[in-house]
Amino acid sequence: MALFSSPQVPDIKPVLSNEPKPEPTSSPSRPTATVIAKGVKVEGDFASDGDVQIEGEVKGSLATKGRLTVGVEAIIHAEVKAGDAVIAGTVQGNVIVERRVDLKGTAKLSGDLTAEALTVEAGAKVNGKVTVGQAKS
Repeated sequence: MALFSSPQVPDIKPVLSNEPKPEPTSSPSRPTATVIAKGVKVEGDFASDGDVQIEGEVKGSLATKGRLTVGVEAIIHAEVKAGDAVIAGTVQGNVIVERRVDLKGTAKLSGDLTAEALTVEAGAKVNGKVTVGQAKS
């Protein structure tokens, strides 16, 4: 019996290549989300083709073809245009959403809202004209 003999290890030789590794790419069908983190302030015209998540503060104008998510502690002082939107924080300015907007119970909206579809949780505050069923671009 070979209880204390060393096991046979196969001779492995590494394969080296001078070929560069391909860079990872994002899917062309789904652009990468942009996040404005808590404590970050952005001022000016902000535009994106992908999803945008705001946890900080934005002043100026904000436009995205994707989904806009406004966090509970986020503050937006801007004219807003989005494909879809979920608002849980504070927005001061007019909001135009192509498809659906969800106002969470912590949302505070001061401005006109236009969307194709709207859901409003109990506790959400809206001060402005609301138009549903005919979103403008």
